[in-house]
Amino acid sequence: MGQSPSAALHRETSPTFLPSSAFLSGEDFLDEIAANRDYTAEIPDECLAYIFQFLGPGDRNRCSLVCKQWFRVDGWSRHRLSLNAQSEIVSSLPSLFTRFDSVTKLALRCSRKSISITDDDLLTISIHCKNLARLKLRGCREITDEGMSAFAQNSKHLRKLSCGSCMFGAKALNAVLDHCKDLEELSVKRLRGIHDGAEPIRPGAAASSLRTICLKELVNGQSFAPLVVGSRNLKSLRIIHCLGDWDSVLRLIGNRNRNGNEILNCDINYSSSNSNPLMEIHLERLQVSDIGLSAIAKCTELENLHIVKTPECSNYGLVCVAENCRLLRKLHIDGWRTNRIGDEGLIAVAKHCPNLQELVLIGVNATHLSLSAIACYCSQLERLALCGSGTIGDTEIACIAAKCIALRKLCIKGCPISDIAIEALGSGCPNLIKIKVRKCRGVSSGAGEWLREQRGSLLVNMDAFDLDCGFEASLSDGGVHEIPMEFPQAVGQVTGADASTSSNGRLALLKSKLGHFAGRNLVACALRRWSNSDGSFNSNL
Repeated sequence: MGQSPSAALHRETSPTFLPSSAFLSGEDFLDEIAANRDYTAEIPDECLAYIFQFLGPGDRNRCSLVCKQWFRVDGWSRHRLSLNAQSEIVSSLPSLFTRFDSVTKLALRCSRKSISITDDDLLTISIHCKNLARLKLRGCREITDEGMSAFAQNSKHLRKLSCGSCMFGAKALNAVLDHCKDLEELSVKRLRGIHDGAEPIRPGAAASSLRTICLKELVNGQSFAPLVVGSRNLKSLRIIHCLGDWDSVLRLIGNRNRNGNEILNCDINYSSSNSNPLMEIHLERLQVSDIGLSAIAKCTELENLHIVKTPECSNYGLVCVAENCRLLRKLHIDGWRTNRIGDEGLIAVAKHCPNLQELVLIGVNATHLSLSAIACYCSQLERLALCGSGTIGDTEIACIAAKCIALRKLCIKGCPISDIAIEALGSGCPNLIKIKVRKCRGVSSGAGEWLREQRGSLLVNMDAFDLDCGFEASLSDGGVHEIPMEFPQAVGQVTGADASTSSNGRLALLKSKLGHFAGRNLVACALRRWSNSDGSFNSNL
């Protein structure tokens, strides 16, 4: 109002005034831009270290190159380190562990075609890593019994040892068990020094601390019998693909509260009032019969049992376990299609194990008799996997759909079911959140889409075969497709529970704590600031 048109035009076309920083010299301008943009320089070391723990090894390595502060913080805050343990790394070991002086978890791996680090190098590591709690050795063939003995003397705080494809043997393990009184987990795989005639492996100073023992692919795994029997607080025992007869070892485990000292001639005192503490037993590809299962039945605190590809085990052994191990929560059975475990054993499990939450049956010819009993008696069953069974059809799945009220996850693989079973699941199992169907030739291609429409919140994973008749036609006819079944020779083990990776869990926790900023790529944002080699401001920001 009251202004000439020329004045209004001048106001619209005149440039916006720049801040005072625009009139500074070029060097001062860059300094001010850096001061305004480098917010990470004000992050305290402790906060930066907390952020780093949510990153993977690759991202941490890139972060350490951003600036001196990040390099320094990454060094003292990194507790986990994985190294290629070839002989070429020897000259770098002192400087490496001087920088990473807080390492508590160390993995040393060496390929078959390379020469690994030696006893002296392992001793150097033990001197620098005073707080080492976990050690994993893979393919370190140059490390001997003497090297492991020297390492054990300097690593008294070791809590977990995992070794595979190494050359040392019983002498090395006995040294670790004698010096590492806090050892909680021991995992041994393909240890070449454990052979026929090897000296027995005893619990030593770790008799009270050892909680988990895992033995894989050993020639003379029976030499670990004194260790297993002498570990008074052992919770988990896993024996996988080890040669020899294991019934005698399992009998010692079952009877260790009574006569374990006598049989093994060990100077270990057991309290007669203390029950067997074993809670998890995993037997896979072993020479084990019903004698071994009957011995396991004496572990009355047992909650988790895996019987995988043990062809000599039958209903009799499973009935013994069910009648005595009434706290059982997880049961995995791979019958290897021997038809020795079936309805009789599973009905016993249903009647005596009301706390069962997870059941995996692979190559077990169960029928509606046993599945109905499980559905009726095991009201807490949440995860069920049925794989490679020629007797599990529409009737059995309909029984599950009608009676398994608490079921949350269901996996069906290689079973002669049809769209009739899928229709039953459309209205049954009200708490079901995930279903997976694989290699079931009677299920049509439209079954998955129909099930998704019926239950929108249900996660459906199917690879159904295409049939001549569509899904809707099969429902209207009410018939069952008669399709010849050809089962594969080996059906992979499928569990009902999904295991999320620890890294995903950590990232989710970080996002919940940091909110909006956690969604950004911290590494990319940091490196982008220095993308121009001349130090000028990056306009891509």
